[in-house]
Amino acid sequence: MHERNSVGELAQRLRQELDRYSPGGKLPSSRALVERYRVSPVTVSRALARLAAEGLVVTRPGAGAFRAARPAAPAAVGDTSWQAVALSADGAADLVPRTVDASGVTATLAVPPPGVIEFSGGYPHPSLQPERAMAAALARAGRRPGAWGRPPLEGLPELREWFARSIGGPGGTVTAAEILIAAGGQSALTTALRALAPPGAPVLVESPTYPGMLAIARSAGLRPVPVPVDADGVRPELLADAFRASGARVFVCQPLFQNPTGAVLARDRRAAVLRTARAAGAFVVEDDFVRHLVHEDAGPPPPPLAADDTDGVVVHVASLTKATSPSFRVSALAARGPVLERLRAIQVVDAFFVPRPLQEAALELVGSPAWPRHLRALSAELRVRRDTMVSALRLHLPELALDHVPSGGYHLWPRLPDGADETALTAAALRAGVAFTPGRPYFCAEPPAGHARLSFAAVGGSAEIAEGVRRLRSACSEVLG
Repeated sequence: MHERNSVGELAQRLRQELDRYSPGGKLPSSRALVERYRVSPVTVSRALARLAAEGLVVTRPGAGAFRAARPAAPAAVGDTSWQAVALSADGAADLVPRTVDASGVTATLAVPPPGVIEFSGGYPHPSLQPERAMAAALARAGRRPGAWGRPPLEGLPELREWFARSIGGPGGTVTAAEILIAAGGQSALTTALRALAPPGAPVLVESPTYPGMLAIARSAGLRPVPVPVDADGVRPELLADAFRASGARVFVCQPLFQNPTGAVLARDRRAAVLRTARAAGAFVVEDDFVRHLVHEDAGPPPPPLAADDTDGVVVHVASLTKATSPSFRVSALAARGPVLERLRAIQVVDAFFVPRPLQEAALELVGSPAWPRHLRALSAELRVRRDTMVSALRLHLPELALDHVPSGGYHLWPRLPDGADETALTAAALRAGVAFTPGRPYFCAEPPAGHARLSFAAVGGSAEIAEGVRRLRSACSEVLG
């Protein structure tokens, strides 16, 4: 049984048995619990820690675990209705509402109910994460001299150097002095948009695009303006039109395996995008979020736009999170010119710095032989899972139009039949035991058609993908007829 499940099951059993003990009563020893429930000592330790965090158990080193005293009655709930007035005060003057819709983000972060297959996840399944390598890197990092001290505000020099090489390539077009270490891609994007556009300003975005970026823009008081994407990425002529019509000075894009379409910006469009932004006096925020999730059959990916940029047009965001773990939140901002100091100032004010032990662990991980081995294994497994899902969809759900099969990333973007109700299909799928992300949150304006984003990386393997498509078939039969 998976360790996480064992911990949860043992904690639940112990909760049910706590009534046997009076407050202060001693529970069986860890050795006795290991023998009784046939689990590992680590599982027992984690289950007891969970109960202690819930206030049900008190642990005393060398003495054991004891039932905690009965909690006091909860305090009466006060009246918080006054907050509705305070939060909306002077809201009439706001160009963009201050309320933040995080539903598009939480849909990919929320853990589905037990038994539900997770086609909605935004991160690789634990079986695809380099857990041993990360644990070893963190252990080695914790023993480094000065590992728990205050790091440089811009980040560790060696880690900045590594990111500079990975972004700029062997030619060295990006230097360590142009790198800031940030706490994950979401944080880096937030810093970039706050630095580049004032509240109320328009910001150009791909359509469709990542809902988390739309949430960042709206929470900063910005107005997202859509620019359509096709199979070859954003269309430069429409990008130029959008700059002229909106007066925007920022364009946010994902040129490599775009979320959600999986498109790669075509070679003949790359220079046009940079040229168009430069002519508009605008920045391009390049979110390079899945560069390490290239499929085995893809071939070498194109370099980042930042590697071709000499004029400081591109503010580049690179991250290690998607290829490692949701909790391994280490990323980098790359920029050139005066904007770099503004990015640095905003990041320092918001968060001071990324914890040094995590930066040290990142250095240990990417410098170890386990890192390239992990990337090769991940690349091969993602290809298998993608092919499994594509085959299953084409066989059992041909009414879902799959116009593009990506060669990187972790999801597919099928189009629903005309007139299909995304909300009804999402609910029917949950009843059938499979969760997916509807397409509507990926558009900042009216969508041209209904879509579903189906992740093949967040599940346990090919068998679970096949079962998930079978359940989705049942839901489609119910809603689509």
